[in-house]
Amino acid sequence: MSSATGMRVVVTGATGNVGTSVVRLLSEDPDVGSVLGLARRLPDWSPPKTDWDAVDLAAERSGLVERFRGADAVVHLAWAFQPTHDPAATWRTNVLGSMRVFEAVAEAGVPALVHASSVGAYSPGPKDEAVDESWPTHGWPDAAYCREKAYLERALDTFERDHPGTRVVRMRPAFLFKWESASEQHRIFGGRFLPGPLARPELLPFLPDVPGLRVQALHTDDAARAYRLAVHRDVRGPFNLAADPAVDARLLGEMLGARPVRLPRTAARSAIAAAWGLHLLPASPHLFDAVLRLPLMDSGRARTELGWEPERTATEVLREFFEGLQQGGGARTEPLRGRKVG
Repeated sequence: MSSATGMRVVVTGATGNVGTSVVRLLSEDPDVGSVLGLARRLPDWSPPKTDWDAVDLAAERSGLVERFRGADAVVHLAWAFQPTHDPAATWRTNVLGSMRVFEAVAEAGVPALVHASSVGAYSPGPKDEAVDESWPTHGWPDAAYCREKAYLERALDTFERDHPGTRVVRMRPAFLFKWESASEQHRIFGGRFLPGPLARPELLPFLPDVPGLRVQALHTDDAARAYRLAVHRDVRGPFNLAADPAVDARLLGEMLGARPVRLPRTAARSAIAAAWGLHLLPASPHLFDAVLRLPLMDSGRARTELGWEPERTATEVLREFFEGLQQGGGARTEPLRGRKVG
């Protein structure tokens, strides 16, 4: 447990988009004595006060309890987005793997669990006003990502009932971007066949304006600051995390100098479904359906109880991300390896 040397924190999924930001902030925190980063593949990256251990949550049957024992907090970030054509595979990692993490936290007696939920856990909601954390979290059942995030919300309900002595925090961030995540997100959602020049504004004379395509974005480092605050502060429950303004075709058109052109939902979905069915596009049409229905979130609770405020606007976040796409943004971990495209 914590001592004169500082807190001990374990981070799962420590080499991904969110994990690298969380580990870096914790390693720079004077009140944190040590960080143990867990990932499937060990990185070529050595931040201060950080050790690494290889763990595959989809196959892990033992060892988590020993890794967690003596920790002051476990930050659970591990998540697999692919293969989208095999939902059983992502279920094994995301749901069954998370259940193993929760069980190990309880058995090891870790006093705090900070879990990465998502805006994707929310039931369909409004696009013209923001909802708080009381909005239902039943997800969009056709999309594996939302279905899994919503299922884990119910699992944590049971966990909190059975383990009232464990402080459980659920982070529900908007879509998270940073320069270093650009190559990974290009691979996950765009695939190797999506032309890199599409990230160049001068090659985008118009943008599809699909009804309902209005979402929120947040810099990954801003989300990581909320995770760090949750490790330290005596808070419980869910926290929405998002930056202003909301992102739609009009905003993107202004940023990229492209003209929004109205496109019916059915036409956009048909194109995505065809590309996904041919394995040309990793992002599924079911996820597209979910995005059109996600509510906008009110982050007021994070501001008042965590003392958190995003340092970057959504516009600044997207500008940085587009630069990363053009420049092959990445980091020295396997998930974030850079790749310049186009």
